[in-house]
Amino acid sequence: MNFLKLINYMKPILLVSAGLILSTFSAQAQSKKDLDRQAIKDMCGCYEVTFKYAETFSPDGNYEKHDDYTASALEWGQLVEDAENKISIQHLLVIQDTMVIKHWRQDWTFEDQDLFFYDANNTWDIVKKDASDVKGQWAQKVYQVDDSPRYSGSATWVHVDGKKVWQNTTPAPLPRREYTKRRDYNIMERNNQVAITDYGWLHEQDNKKVLHAEDADDRIIAEEKGYNIYEQVADERCAAAQAWWKENEALWAKVRKEWDAVFASNDRLKLKDKVDGQRLYSVMFALEPDATSADIKKVITDFIE
Repeated sequence: MNFLKLINYMKPILLVSAGLILSTFSAQAQSKKDLDRQAIKDMCGCYEVTFKYAETFSPDGNYEKHDDYTASALEWGQLVEDAENKISIQHLLVIQDTMVIKHWRQDWTFEDQDLFFYDANNTWDIVKKDASDVKGQWAQKVYQVDDSPRYSGSATWVHVDGKKVWQNTTPAPLPRREYTKRRDYNIMERNNQVAITDYGWLHEQDNKKVLHAEDADDRIIAEEKGYNIYEQVADERCAAAQAWWKENEALWAKVRKEWDAVFASNDRLKLKDKVDGQRLYSVMFALEPDATSADIKKVITDFIE
């Protein structure tokens, strides 16, 4: 058999082999993505949450360590969107059987090039990353109670030795436990580790409290360790949150849509601390369930500098 005949003879075999290899790679990639998506959705449900924070170190020998912080809550993680490349989870605090407070929201988006980074003074830079920088990664975008931005970051979910972990470092505003009490720093550099556990999930943090100034180098004021421990309990305990969401989800869908328009039309966003003596979340929470998109847009626009 001459060379040309051999090539023609082998061609179907080679094509089939190449197809099998590509199919195997595709299946493995899809399997990894499915594992990622399931890990993210495992954060939905009803949880008893314990928040623990302690300052651990300061480069300033004269720094006086602040008191440790501990709190607890009952929280419902509501699956808002479940698409191939986006999963959105709205967190709701259950205060009493008849009292629910809208809490933070986290959106997870696959290979997302559009992120926002905090730059102190209630200001965020909206940045487009290179596709190669986010290949195979999921971005976690965290929003405040009024759906304004808080922080975002992109990293790869890792599944190894039975562990499901995602870790990223990103700048963020001061946490609510300190933003009305502290003036010695203005950026929280958050090292966030999200781990799915046998009891629920764990948000572990190694944070740096940073003083940022335009005319000086950034200075680390203190470092802290944080644990947000989510222990899963029966969904029935969060029935009030589930009912509240059914009554209010249409309003907050419109709010999210208006914020999406803001992100799409700006590369830098600065929000006012107060308008007419009120904070954004107070005005947003006062909206009626039937508020129009125009009503919502006006509220947001009033707070944009």
